[in-house]
Amino acid sequence: MAEAGSRRARGGGGAARRAQRTAVHIETAKYIERNIPNLEILNEEALQIIEENAETVLAEIGVNFVECPEALEMWREAGADIDGERVRIPRGLCRELIKTAPSEYTQHARNPEKNVVIGGKSLVCAPVYGPPFVRDADGGRRYATMDDFNKFVKLGYMSKWLHHSGGTVCEPTDVPVNKRHLDMLYAHMTLSDKPFMGSVTEPSRAQDTVDMCGVLFGKDFVQENTVTTSLININSPLTFDPIMVGALDVYAKNNQGCIISPFIVGGAMAPVSVAGTLTQVLAEVLAGIAYSQLVRKGAPVIFGAFVTSIDMNSGAPTFGTPEATQILNGAGQLARRLGLPFRSGGGLCGSKLPDAQAAYETAHTHNAALLGGVNFMLHSCGWLEGGLVSSFEKFVMDADQLGVLHRLAAGVDMSENGQAMGALREVGPGGHFLGCEHTQANFKEAFWRTELLDYKPFETWQEEGARDTQTLASERVAKLLGDYQKPAIDPAVEEALAEFVAKKKASMPDAFI
Repeated sequence: MAEAGSRRARGGGGAARRAQRTAVHIETAKYIERNIPNLEILNEEALQIIEENAETVLAEIGVNFVECPEALEMWREAGADIDGERVRIPRGLCRELIKTAPSEYTQHARNPEKNVVIGGKSLVCAPVYGPPFVRDADGGRRYATMDDFNKFVKLGYMSKWLHHSGGTVCEPTDVPVNKRHLDMLYAHMTLSDKPFMGSVTEPSRAQDTVDMCGVLFGKDFVQENTVTTSLININSPLTFDPIMVGALDVYAKNNQGCIISPFIVGGAMAPVSVAGTLTQVLAEVLAGIAYSQLVRKGAPVIFGAFVTSIDMNSGAPTFGTPEATQILNGAGQLARRLGLPFRSGGGLCGSKLPDAQAAYETAHTHNAALLGGVNFMLHSCGWLEGGLVSSFEKFVMDADQLGVLHRLAAGVDMSENGQAMGALREVGPGGHFLGCEHTQANFKEAFWRTELLDYKPFETWQEEGARDTQTLASERVAKLLGDYQKPAIDPAVEEALAEFVAKKKASMPDAFI
């Protein structure tokens, strides 16, 4: 009997091993930790000029805090000059106030293995944010729905090189405006276990985010730890509106991270010159981050810079341009001098399709973000048509290429194994390295490998249907969604979240504006 029992045990183990081999393996890479230097394009004199000019803007021109009486009063008490809604900030005051902002912070995920550190030498990649439209090869361009949103969250969860679930990966227009944030948060919290962003479209929705995080993580944990990072856009030039300020108030008071980010189209919302735009970016960010510290000292914040230029012929925004790269690199230097985490970059493009233009412009911006010292890269995958469209195909194309950034950021391996002297001795003149011991030991990890692009011989490629990149991307979208497995979550927590959403929705009528 013992022998029979032993055989059954071995058989069960074999079945388990077979199941393990056939099971879908979902892997998430750790956030990028740079082992390479940042690209610094501004010398000390240029940096000092920009910093001095930004202080002049704050002291002499000032910034507007529109319909924000409490913010105006806080600025008055801090020593600023208040004239109606205009706030003129004495030289050096913002710099003094931002000293309490952390140089880096941890954003916690519900799966602690997927926590991210934002700041220092890290680079955290988050997906596209905000488009009202979606596009795929089958359905073309259309208004986004909640079903589309859920699919993007699942793709983000399944994407190895994506560290963050993001926020409004598309705007689900089939759900009322005043209720869709609840469904979006519920999707991020239950369909993924990566960190996520909160709602900022109204202060009450920011509070809903904090409250739902209290259900997911526990109220005490939320007050003591940062579990969301949310986007606070400045209404450039030099204007803070009550919606963004109200959301910032909620998050700062509750110890939650905020990206303080100008939204600039150069030539329309900022000067046409790189130095002039950097001056405005710095002035706006200084005012926003200083205000966050008036709300709560030590509130986690990120120096944001979303900057593009304008096509002077059509008036449309342009992306992946050399000027945008210069502004990104310069803003990164300014952020590091202030000791603050930095947000910029993304898979930005102006193309209508996931085509060559999209690839060129995205690659320029991805590389600029890596070399420019970006710590939080929003829009890192899925962005199309100047941010109007979230593309399923481009999402997986960009997400695949984020693996290149991981490999570049690691730098050059100069260990004994990396030097490969044993291989050079073994092969010698006239040989080849395919079968040598060093190659056999390292070939699996030696080179970065795409999970999307095609490197097959022409004949094989043709026999398989001569598929272009968009076709390959469509197939990968289908595969990832087909392989998706929902991450485990405490059923009681999921039920409590669902009850929160249902109760909150029932408390108000639908509103679509």
